[in-house]
Amino acid sequence: MTTATTQRMDEVLREQFGLKSFRDGQRQVIERLLAGKSAAAVFPTGGGKSLCYQLPAVLLDGLTLVVSPLLALMREQVDSLIGKGIKAARLDSSLSAEEARLVMQEVRNGTTKLLYVAPERFFNERFRDFITDIPIAMFAIDEAHCISQWGHNFRPDYLKLAKISKQLDAQRILALTATATPAVLDDIRREFSIALQDAILTPFYRSNLTLRFTLADERSRDATLVQRLKEAPAQPSLVYVTLQKTAEEVAERLQASGLPAHAYHAGMDAEERARVQDLFMSSQDAIIVATIAFGMGVDKSNIRAIYHYNPSKSLENLAQEIGRAGRDGEPAVCESLLVPEDRVVLENFAYGDTPSVGSVRRFVEFLVGQPENFFVSYYSLAHEADMRDSVVRTLMTYLELEEFLVGTAPRYESYKFKARVPSSQILAHFEGERRSFAASVLALTVKKRIWFEISLPQAANRLKCDRARIVKMLDFFAEKGWIELQVSGLVHGYRKHQPIADIEELTQELYQYTLDREIGELGRLNELFELMCSTDCQCGGLSQHFGQPLASPCGHCSACEGQAIEELPEPDYPRIGDSALTAVRQLSKKHPEQLGDARSQARFLCGMTSPRMVRARLSRDAMFGCCSAIPFDRVLESLLG
Repeated sequence: MTTATTQRMDEVLREQFGLKSFRDGQRQVIERLLAGKSAAAVFPTGGGKSLCYQLPAVLLDGLTLVVSPLLALMREQVDSLIGKGIKAARLDSSLSAEEARLVMQEVRNGTTKLLYVAPERFFNERFRDFITDIPIAMFAIDEAHCISQWGHNFRPDYLKLAKISKQLDAQRILALTATATPAVLDDIRREFSIALQDAILTPFYRSNLTLRFTLADERSRDATLVQRLKEAPAQPSLVYVTLQKTAEEVAERLQASGLPAHAYHAGMDAEERARVQDLFMSSQDAIIVATIAFGMGVDKSNIRAIYHYNPSKSLENLAQEIGRAGRDGEPAVCESLLVPEDRVVLENFAYGDTPSVGSVRRFVEFLVGQPENFFVSYYSLAHEADMRDSVVRTLMTYLELEEFLVGTAPRYESYKFKARVPSSQILAHFEGERRSFAASVLALTVKKRIWFEISLPQAANRLKCDRARIVKMLDFFAEKGWIELQVSGLVHGYRKHQPIADIEELTQELYQYTLDREIGELGRLNELFELMCSTDCQCGGLSQHFGQPLASPCGHCSACEGQAIEELPEPDYPRIGDSALTAVRQLSKKHPEQLGDARSQARFLCGMTSPRMVRARLSRDAMFGCCSAIPFDRVLESLLG
């Protein structure tokens, strides 16, 4: 690294970002990127990961493409960068067609330095065609731990990002995460070809956070929470809950106690969520009662308290959530109010993702019936096989990894547009064969009330051309502002790499894979509860989980203060009544497709839906969810017995 480059880094840091010095690890990461290397940044929540791509983006020639699943982070960071005089933009579902067109035009013109997109954006064939022609100086992946299929938050879409970065010929990669265990970091480095010496880790432990785990019961928990909030000075606080309805209920109870509480969850409309978030960012005493939908990408430095009304889902989630407190370095309290019965809810979430063996068999039979090259709607396949959409994605990714399938470009099945200028005005811009082709495309559209619709397969067949040529022309019309183009019906492309020789063998292999994932989720939950009840330093235990053991006990966790829970009392679970078992078995005779095996019946009794159950309206049955307070494995055991 030359002296001139170092001086330029410091100059941009001061003049454009208004900062006097780099934080731990930032300089090392940025120097590697400016030297043309790929890097990984494993910094704790609030550790300054975003500067690691924002600052070099200013200095590099070309576009920095930032991939993040967090819409709140995109909006906040783009607004902040524009305020600093740095040209940044985002492409997400909240933009109008005209706004998206202008963003792409400015990127194409080379004036945009950073473009933020969600991983799903790469499923959009229009975006892929567009971004392929743009020089990518840096490809930055936020929440990079999602690439590990054995991590706490695996997203199948992330596994495709490594391949996409190569297709785009990105000059350098930056993978960022706050919650990578050593094994997950190995996965990140392998997928993105990052050298060990270019993975920069900063200390996970933060001495300003007091970590407490307090045993409570369902009757006393509300009173304890109100007491904690009233005893402390008025200050920004977060209360995390598991369910959306719990967020509403707890916020109302806190309001009734005279506290400035507001609910936040994914079930609220976007405008209301934005209002609550903006209120919290500007307030000095607001209390937000939220599901984990809140906080991702929210950068508020003076959060003084974080309470877990319900437990977190894993040690990784706990670390991420408490990491939002005390980012200004001042003391903050992070306390979990532990009610033993809450564990059932979290365990049942893990069980809820595992399909029945019959569902997996239907999934495999569907694939066997497809031609060598095929397209599939995950939504339709989920309903056909009777499993969650997320499980379909995971199984398709597994089949790619095991080389049964090769993923090809996704596409949209439905194209429609609203004309902004007459067709004669559009055609006036073309000559010769291009004019003839454009006229033929427009002639094949069908006018509805407002929109023109076109069947791409039929049009391609009639015009004897590749479907892609029609899409490219429609995109060109949209870029020029002549039409407002709308697409829908996303389907994913695949090519069979090897035949499925034995349906039953693959069914059992995939079913075992889903069971292994279930075991992994339950194992992460066990690790969390072991830490919460540990008599050893709990800050040290959390740091050890991320490969950074403490040299000595922290002195400010429940265990170090002599307040460890030590052992959770066994909940007094309701009895599984014979009437419930008899009723679901009788119901299964009427609905064999939905309730044909013990696992499906247990899901029904525990209140877990599936696409076919919803379609048959079984979730409205009086017995649905009657065993939701009982561990799933106990219900399943009773049905099998």
